Amino acid sequence: MNGFTESLQAAAALIAQADARLWQVVFLSLSVSGAASALAAVLGLIGGAWLAVSRFPGQRLLLLVLNTLLALPPVVVGLTVYLLLSRSGPLGSYGLLFTPGAMVVAQTVLVLPLVTALTRQLVADALRGNGEQLRSMGAGPLQSALLLLVHERMALMTVLLTGFGRAISEVGAVMVVGGNIDGITRVMTTAIALETSKGDLAQALALGLLLLAVVALVNLFIATLRRLQPAESLAR
Repeated sequence: MNGFTESLQAAAALIAQADARLWQVVFLSLSVSGAASALAAVLGLIGGAWLAVSRFPGQRLLLLVLNTLLALPPVVVGLTVYLLLSRSGPLGSYGLLFTPGAMVVAQTVLVLPLVTALTRQLVADALRGNGEQLRSMGAGPLQSALLLLVHERMALMTVLLTGFGRAISEVGAVMVVGGNIDGITRVMTTAIALETSKGDLAQALALGLLLLAVVALVNLFIATLRRLQPAESLAR
């Protein structure tokens, strides 16, 4: 217990002193996960909206694959991206392996199925309630889907924040493609694993507290949006 208390006090001191090494890791984590979440949002919103309004052969199989990818282990994503970006891989000439760019690609692949599936469900549910009205006004299927995404912006924000939370809290994919290089590709989750194995519990605990703070803020924001959604719907 004394060891835990001492580590906690040392961790709090590192955070309060704005330790440069500590905050470098935090800012890299936020930038990588933020970029990955933004890319996944653009692709996932378009893909999810299209899947909600389209009808084509093999759609059920595609949805089954999409739902299966929701449970895809991060290490499998990391391995796949590693093989694509390695020197012998099809994208090896870009030299992205063991760079923040590779980590952004891995997290984008990890988050994209989540954003796509949730967006598809959101649009499909909204179409059941307002689709006929939009079609009577002359809106096409994809236009209706995009209008409904704007209408359901509070729920949509929850989807995007959920994707960001998944990105910033994962460790397997970024460890494989980033290599956990100090000052270059070391993010909060990989640094926690490394510092713990080295016995630097204060540094690991400080990073853990900051990661928990980020995830808590995301969850608080999501909870706030959910509380505001009924009020907004009544107002309209």
